[in-house]
Amino acid sequence: MDSAAAARAAAAVPGVPRDDSGPVFREPWEAQAFAMALALHERGLFSWTEWAASLADQIKRAQAAGDPDTGETYYRHWLATLEHLVAAKGVATTETLHRYRDAWDHAADRTPHGMPIELTPADFGR
Repeated sequence: MDSAAAARAAAAVPGVPRDDSGPVFREPWEAQAFAMALALHERGLFSWTEWAASLADQIKRAQAAGDPDTGETYYRHWLATLEHLVAAKGVATTETLHRYRDAWDHAADRTPHGMPIELTPADFGR
């Protein structure tokens, strides 16, 4: 991930967990979700203003549904926003996103801890 681009993204989107060096992540998937959003922004799929508004809406919906907003779920909201915008912009359908999520869950379930997760055609057959 380009550190200068990551720093710009962290500055443009309110609430991104960060330290003096830039964004910080508790889990590898959080960094991957951040990087995917960064890449899609750089390709012009959305502006940071649009992203921030969509993320704020996602967080408000989650809080209304009982999310305690302790900061631990921030990147879950980030990922939900990413999925929403990808579907809204016609990059992939919600059904396709769910299919890949389910395949990933299946692949993760069969992968020993510490090993890389690999998707195979069998993961999509469930």
